[in-house]
Amino acid sequence: MKKPNSPRTAWAITGSGHYLKECLDLVQQRDDVDLFLSKAGAEVLAMYDFDLKSLRQRITCFRDTTASASPVGLFYQGHYQRLVIAPATSNTVAKMVWGVADTLVTNIYAQAGKCRIPSIVFACDTEPAMETEAPGGMVMVYPRRIDLENVDRLREFEYTSVVTTFSALANTLEEEVECPKRSFS
Repeated sequence: MKKPNSPRTAWAITGSGHYLKECLDLVQQRDDVDLFLSKAGAEVLAMYDFDLKSLRQRITCFRDTTASASPVGLFYQGHYQRLVIAPATSNTVAKMVWGVADTLVTNIYAQAGKCRIPSIVFACDTEPAMETEAPGGMVMVYPRRIDLENVDRLREFEYTSVVTTFSALANTLEEEVECPKRSFS
């Protein structure tokens, strides 16, 4: 992939429908986004009737199809100024908190951190009781204590901003990104 003239935003989608439509609307409003889909993220797009083929015609998409998550090299080559993971499931948040990098999304999060590239994580399970969208409509969910604790742990990570509402995500995206200076030996 040719290096862009200016750094882009890497946007990762995991297997949640929580504000999925709104997140995809934000993605499609921007011209600086490349999309990264976990296996569950690709599945959930189909469950919510999003046409991945149509999306791929407008946006560069990377899917979780290789064991080594080869697109992570783009983070070392200066392609990205920030990473957005929205929506982020409790499973993805837990893996990030415990340093597990076994999916495309958790791997690019780890690599972004190693490259000092800021990440914005829109965590799904953030309140003891909350309403969210499922394929059949709105439902109440009751995140477990461990899910809530992991969101709190993730807030402590360097180069990571955790947002818990869609409006906070939209506002954070509008903030100017400072590209960290990186040197590689």
